[in-house]
Amino acid sequence: MLKPVNVGICGLGTVASGTVNILLRNAAIINARAGSELQIIHIGARRDNARCDTAGLRVSRDIFEVVDNAEVDIVVELIGGTTVAKDLVLKAIANGKHVVTANKALIAHHGNEIFAAAREKGVTVAFEAAVAGGIPIIKALREGLAANRIEWLAGIINGTGNFILTEMRDKGRAFDDVLKEAQALGYAEADPTFDVEGIDAAHKLVILASLAFGIPLDIKKVFTEGITRIAPEDVVYAEELGYRIKHLGIARRVEKGIELRVHPTLIPEKRLIANVDGVMNAIVVKGDAVGPTLYYGPGAGAEPTGSSVVADIIDVARTLSASPENRVPYLGFGDDFVTEQPILPIDEIETAYYLRMSVEDKPGVMSKVATILSDSGISIEALIQKEAKDGELFVPLILLTNIVQEKRLEAALREIEALESIVAPVMRIRLESLK
Repeated sequence: MLKPVNVGICGLGTVASGTVNILLRNAAIINARAGSELQIIHIGARRDNARCDTAGLRVSRDIFEVVDNAEVDIVVELIGGTTVAKDLVLKAIANGKHVVTANKALIAHHGNEIFAAAREKGVTVAFEAAVAGGIPIIKALREGLAANRIEWLAGIINGTGNFILTEMRDKGRAFDDVLKEAQALGYAEADPTFDVEGIDAAHKLVILASLAFGIPLDIKKVFTEGITRIAPEDVVYAEELGYRIKHLGIARRVEKGIELRVHPTLIPEKRLIANVDGVMNAIVVKGDAVGPTLYYGPGAGAEPTGSSVVADIIDVARTLSASPENRVPYLGFGDDFVTEQPILPIDEIETAYYLRMSVEDKPGVMSKVATILSDSGISIEALIQKEAKDGELFVPLILLTNIVQEKRLEAALREIEALESIVAPVMRIRLESLK
């Protein structure tokens, strides 16, 4: 066994406590797999955490003391955020230390700068825990699927959103009601914007896309739409049509460039990913050689995410004796291969659509809608038209379209919404077959 590898941990929150507990509890098997004795020698945290035992460990209230500790070989950044965390990581790199992080926002916003600094210093930056918690999806893309040209990937990569949509489907509950429960259970923050508006998923998608396609990280190019407009009736109608609504991050290579989008999506109920419920995460990746593969597991939590953090620590420990040029590249591609590629604006993507509109209950309305769609080259693939209840003047009309370019659909919807017999706006959800 090689000489001990000294680990310094910055932060002592949920993920950090899980990381410490795993390192201490499974020390024997971890050391055997790493080929070195991994030992925590320094923790930087503003306060203690009762969920892990730090007795006998050096704990500083100044996290920068960890990166300045000459004996620390690997700095584990688990403080979150993109300001102090960035300064911490860049200083660790400048000090010649390897870095492990679970910070998806940091990588999504500043990964290009961080990787460039690490290359210059000849150190490693590992970030498996930044995406999908305990699911080893980054290793799968960077190593397990390395022989493949990735065609597309689609993932449920935010557990809070998936929990909300699952409750809406299973119990017919409204979005606001389920969100309050998610906050009470600790799945959603007091300010749930990052989860319900798709920002958290966008951070993760841009990382996955860079690994899949060899493109620089650029969070600004991800189209992002949340789940706040999904109504219980949309969930019901999707089920009637044989689909389920999931909040997906989708990255796809197409002839004109690459699609990067996060939004609610109808997917066939027979797909495995359609049956991923609650706070669980799942990612489907399609490679040209292997075909579709599914990766499933807990996307958050102390020990699931800590499992990925420790796996990265082990990987870094294994490579300490290797020269920098022989280490696995950060994004899985040689530096010369990572290049800018066109990212399609959302109005140029092509997909099928679910449309729900409230229409006046009188003859000829459906004919007008169908004519506008037909004149726009849009076919109706399925239809549900509900009967009016006593006293109701408007009834729901639900359509599934063929695959169409988004800007053409939007133009048709503007015409439909201008009809006097239609209550605007029309609800529109994209539909993906995920074949």
